[in-house]
Amino acid sequence: MDAASATNVTPADDYAALVRDAAEGDPEAMERLLLRAQASAYRFSVMVCGRTDETEDVMQEALVSTYKHARAIRDPNAFKAWLYRTVRNACLLNRRRRVAEPAHLLSLDDAGPHDDARVLEPADTGENPEDALEAADRRAQLRKALLTLPGPQREVIVLRDLEGLSTREVAEVVQISEDNVKQRLHRARVALRAALEPTP
Repeated sequence: MDAASATNVTPADDYAALVRDAAEGDPEAMERLLLRAQASAYRFSVMVCGRTDETEDVMQEALVSTYKHARAIRDPNAFKAWLYRTVRNACLLNRRRRVAEPAHLLSLDDAGPHDDARVLEPADTGENPEDALEAADRRAQLRKALLTLPGPQREVIVLRDLEGLSTREVAEVVQISEDNVKQRLHRARVALRAALEPTP
């Protein structure tokens, strides 16, 4: 790929290219694919699984599945949806194993400060400390507001608005219709706006 075309590659295209190269046996592509999958799986599992103590286990399961099945994925463009579905299924399986506990998703009390610091953190932009502090405060407010949403709404808004999946891909991951995704997404956005509005 030349430099000109590289500038036009979107993250989704990059994922697909990594999957294709990994499937052809390129070890560097597999390593980069696993690193990207690890970051995506961690973010999603923290916001959706419900328990930070199982986030690492879920992420590891997703990475093992990625390593085992990357060469068999027929449509490289479908990799991200497959990865999030794998993480979600691992979360649900872990929840079923905890028979004595009520099924629940992440509450404000479940997320510790160390874990929170690793969620939704963008790369360093070189902004000045005051701007960085303000941005960090906005991210913390967003995380707190997201955690107040019901689990099904949080799933769709994280996948659609934060992870960048299409409506169709979100529907595949959470196994509902696209119309239901749109309805949940609308409710989630309304609730999120209300949660983020400053109180008088």
